[in-house]
Amino acid sequence: MAREFELCPGRRVGGDQPCFIIAEIGQNHQGDLDIAKRMIRMVKDCGADCAKFQKSELEYKFNKKALERPYTSKHSWGKTYGEHKRHLEFSHDQYRELKKYAEEIGIFFTASGMDEMAVEFLHELDVPFFKVGSGDTNNFPYLEKTAKKGRPMVISSGMQSMNTMHQVYQIVKPINPNFCFLQCTSAYPLQPEDVNLRVISAYQSAFPDIPIGYSGHETGIAISVAAVAMGAKVLERHVTLDKTWKGSDHQASLEPNELAELVKAIRTVEKAMGSPIKQLLPCEMACNEKAKHPQLPQPLLGGLVLRTFHQLRGPSLDSLQHFNVLLVVRGPELDMGFKVWPHQCQVLGNTNRNNISMVLYELLLH
Repeated sequence: MAREFELCPGRRVGGDQPCFIIAEIGQNHQGDLDIAKRMIRMVKDCGADCAKFQKSELEYKFNKKALERPYTSKHSWGKTYGEHKRHLEFSHDQYRELKKYAEEIGIFFTASGMDEMAVEFLHELDVPFFKVGSGDTNNFPYLEKTAKKGRPMVISSGMQSMNTMHQVYQIVKPINPNFCFLQCTSAYPLQPEDVNLRVISAYQSAFPDIPIGYSGHETGIAISVAAVAMGAKVLERHVTLDKTWKGSDHQASLEPNELAELVKAIRTVEKAMGSPIKQLLPCEMACNEKAKHPQLPQPLLGGLVLRTFHQLRGPSLDSLQHFNVLLVVRGPELDMGFKVWPHQCQVLGNTNRNNISMVLYELLLH
């Protein structure tokens, strides 16, 4: 069983713990602090465990040329890439305000540190765990510095190979044992044939001492629910207030009603997973009583009296192979739990096993 660890204060992941559900607000707040707060409240009301954002230190992450290049995308918030990114980027003080708001309403708050300086700020902000986005998973110096902070880590694996993930494991594990991998495909929106949920099982086999999860960019909730049924212990999905808003992530995000339905479905599936032990359950007792085979009123079979339906299907059939059969049931109406039939029923046939089985089948269903 995958090792458990405390991802957030008082909230463990892995083992038999319930799936930890991260609602990725990212930059779907449109650069508006009030919308960001509304989204945090929405995430809380829908039952998710954590509201997550994306933090970058733009002047550190991008050079001047990159920030000044024209940006003409239909999703652009400015004439240049720098103007676009600055519109969507909250300041340190705004992040402190958002974290305080999340704490006040009772939901965990964190962000992906999109560069090393952002990780430094988030460490100062005292987020409960670091989220490593897929684009930084093969940035080994970044991983090592982040792991050395000592906070739990959730590491996505979009665009990576199994060989790379083994390297990530070997880098992080000796420094910080409290981390997990998320199966992820970096496409927006993600088509079902590119999800590859079986990677969850491959990760579980390759890394049995860490929890495994899923970060999804598909539409709808069915695939994410299936991931949890396969053992995902952390689930991340992008969320939005309106899929029609400007921005490249909105289309692959869940609106409030979808997020609420996802959380409900996950908790239902977790209950349904139950126990691997097959046994008669208390809830089956009433049905079990009804299913007990009643006594037939002295049916005559080749001159032999067989008293119960169970006997008619048992090994005694082997001793009746050479008899001709006239089976007559007389008496009051019989309720076998299938159907009430008339007080008299005759069926003729040979006494080989197949024909007797056919006799019984017809008696039960007619």
